[in-house]
Amino acid sequence: MNKDGLRDLNETIGSKPQNGLDDVKAVIVVLSGKGGVGKSTVAANLAAGLAMEGKRTGLLDVDVHGPSIPRLLKLGDCRPAMTGTFMVPVEWHWNLGVMSIGFLLPGKDDAVIWRGPAKAGVIEQLAKQVAWGERDVLVVDCPPGTGDEPLSVLQIFEDKAMAVIVTSPQDMAVDDVRRSVTFCRQLSTPILGIVENLSGFVCPSCGAVHDIFSAGGGERLAAETGVPFLGRIPIDSEVARSGDDGDVFLAVASQNPSALAFKAVIASVLKALEAKPAATA
Repeated sequence: MNKDGLRDLNETIGSKPQNGLDDVKAVIVVLSGKGGVGKSTVAANLAAGLAMEGKRTGLLDVDVHGPSIPRLLKLGDCRPAMTGTFMVPVEWHWNLGVMSIGFLLPGKDDAVIWRGPAKAGVIEQLAKQVAWGERDVLVVDCPPGTGDEPLSVLQIFEDKAMAVIVTSPQDMAVDDVRRSVTFCRQLSTPILGIVENLSGFVCPSCGAVHDIFSAGGGERLAAETGVPFLGRIPIDSEVARSGDDGDVFLAVASQNPSALAFKAVIASVLKALEAKPAATA
């Protein structure tokens, strides 16, 4: 999408950012310094799991160049309604509302060709000009790295923001994800914990978990940096299938090893949220 596309998008969602975040109690920003670690899958299942636990939840996808959330939740053909000058989140579940730039693109194959300031402006609109209403928690799926998009998100949400950092177990990923820990600390953003995704492989025949990468990198990083470790999530072919088909993994395979691992992570996040004092508006 070029500059004309940016103009059209601004006309669609309004040119003046407003604040629909006043009644959002807490924000969980899902980050990773490394691409390909399953961050969007973790974000989608975290949001869905919180909603299924009774939390009034929002999910905001700010990956401008590669929005994955519409596919992961089978919402690819949806468009947000408007109420006044605010967009209304697309409903996945009665307790989960979703917003993504993917809902606003003219076509699924359109590329977004924007520089940093344009991206920051649209991310602010996607956050503030949405009628989130009363939400216990808003989960934000960021693109990998420590650049424009994650920086914009943490600055927009300020003291409401907390981070969940996703890594895979191998050292190459952990080296990059370590920078995400430093990034959050430099911005004074509390870190709820680290998730080690793609941690072992669940055999579809016997259910045993085999370490096909190195194991324990995320847990070691958590120990080295003094950050809580939220748990390991093994590779499962059902996770990949459900993501491609738009079926939320936790909703379709609630008792397999990876789903139980997701539930343990969600339980740890819930406990951390309950322990955190509410942020002031």
